[in-house]
This record gives sequence, structure tokens and C-alpha cells, in this order.
Amino acid sequence: MSLNNSNAPSSPDTAGGLPEDGRPVRRRLGWLDVVRGIAILAMASYHFSWDLEYFGYLAPGTVGIGLFKYYARGIASSFLLLAGFSLVLGHFPRFRRRPFLIRFAKVAAAAAVISVATWFAFPTGFIFFGILHAIAAASLIGLLFLRLPVAVTLLTALAAFLAPFYLRSAVFDLPALWWVGLSETLPRSNDYVPLLPWLAPFLTGIALGRIALAKGWLDTARAPERPAGSIKRGLAFAGRHSLPIYLIHQPLLFSLVALFAMIHPAARPDPRPAFQSSCMATCTGDQTQAFCARFCGCTLDRLVERNLLDPLDQGQIDVQTDSRISEIAGQCTMKAQE
Repeated sequence: MSLNNSNAPSSPDTAGGLPEDGRPVRRRLGWLDVVRGIAILAMASYHFSWDLEYFGYLAPGTVGIGLFKYYARGIASSFLLLAGFSLVLGHFPRFRRRPFLIRFAKVAAAAAVISVATWFAFPTGFIFFGILHAIAAASLIGLLFLRLPVAVTLLTALAAFLAPFYLRSAVFDLPALWWVGLSETLPRSNDYVPLLPWLAPFLTGIALGRIALAKGWLDTARAPERPAGSIKRGLAFAGRHSLPIYLIHQPLLFSLVALFAMIHPAARPDPRPAFQSSCMATCTGDQTQAFCARFCGCTLDRLVERNLLDPLDQGQIDVQTDSRISEIAGQCTMKAQE
């Protein structure tokens, strides 16, 4: 979930005036680095929770439901909003093509690295359009809104947020169109941040940046470039280096939890409540609670009847290719729809 995207040549989060030689003076906004640092810390805490669930220290489905679910959405929204805000600071009123392209290339390359790495590590849930992909795509689209009226930008943000509620179609079920976010069947991915509705917080960030500049709220002559206090300085450091921290922190956390699991593995839970929780977390993404309760209950009963639950829980069955699983899913879908 990302990341510094201001695209300025040396001071990403800046505002400034004009000295006597006519060149813009730009300084970092220390408070904005701190805010971004808080966001990166929150993201790391969520990923650490995901790691704990993956190795069995939290119940399956824990980080995909309830407060964890909204926590993750809040973190993603904050990064996209900050990216839109920083785009304004770096490129309004004058667009600087070279630094923008350099920054865009870095974010796009990092997104590609994430996709390739997760393809090998988690082939059934690899990240094909995560937060970095969303920021890269939104940055290109955001250029169109830098000089449009703020009201137009906010209305477009609202339309982007509402689009998945009204424009979903089977046409977008094609894998090549999953990045749009309007497919009727949600694809499986460990980090899925499609353009719709996630363009909304990015455009909101652009609007807030425009308003802040117009109101004179970003006077760097009065705002300290380096915040006081060790905690704030640490957060600001994380905010200034959010992209490398994003790329490094999860492999590091995952490795540490994996090492701990080798020494002190988690107790094996009863697979039935674990399956029920995981099934409900996946199903309720695009179906009603009542439908999912019927579907998941039916599926669990059929798996137990056919002695498939334990092999499934132990990873001995590939749900994507096993015809028995497909048959059960089809039967229980029909039963849930009755």
C-alpha cells in the first residue's frame, strides 16, 4: 500500500514561492512526511497480522472481515489520498515531465516486481493489480485533473466510488479487465486494488491539494522541514522512504514469522470453523450474508460427508482444478439460491 508519489526532483512534498531569480523554492513539508510515516506503519501492522494468520496464529479469515477489513481499506485509501495530494504539490501549477516520468517508472517497476514475486510465492493469489499498480494508473489519470475545477474532480471521485455499485457487468469478468474493478465475480488476489472504486481517494487527494494551495495552507516558510521529537523524526524518515520500506518490510516480516513458526508452530485448529470463517469472508465480497450462510453451510456439510475437509485444509486438494470441489460448489450455489 503506498507511497510517496509527488514526482518532484529532489523534494517530493513541497510548496514554495519565487525568489529573485524566478526559480521556485521548494522545501519538504515535515508534517506530511509524518502522516505518510504513520500510514506506512499502519500498513506494516496489517501485513504482520496477515502473516500471523497465514502461519496459523490467527484464525483463517481474520484479516478479511470485521474491523480488520475496514482497517485495510482505510490504509489503502490514505496512501492513495496522499499520492493524489503529493501529485498536486509536485506538478501544480507547472507540470515537470522528467521527474514525473522518473517517479512513475519507479512505482511501475516496483509494482512489476511485486507481481512477479507473488506469482512464484502465492500463485493462486498473486498480486496482479495491488496498491502500487493502482497508484501508477491513478497518477496517469490524475494528470488530467490537475487543472480542472476542484468541483469536477470531486464529482468524478464520487462517480468512481459509486461505479462498482451500479456498473458491474459480466463483460468485466475477463481477466484482462479485472484491473477496472467492475467484474461480477471478484478475482482472488492477496492485494486487489482495482481502479474503481480506488480512483476516488486519489482524486480526493488532488482536490484537497488544490484547495490547500489556494487557501495558502502549505506555507513552507512557516512549517518546519524536519519535525521535532524523535518519534516524529522516525515517522518522517519512514515517510520519506516509503517506497523502499514497502518493498522490504513484508518479506522481512514474513521471514521472521516463518522462522518463529519453525521453532514454535501454531496449534492446529478445528478445520470446520476455520473453513466457515474463510468461506464467509470470501463469499460476502459480492454476495449477501444470507446467501453466503446457506452456501458455506452446505459446502461444509458436503465436504465433511465426502471426507474432503481435512485434505482440503492440509493443502492436498487444488480447489481450482479438482472436479469434486467444483461439483460441490455448483450444487451448493443452486441450493443457496432456492
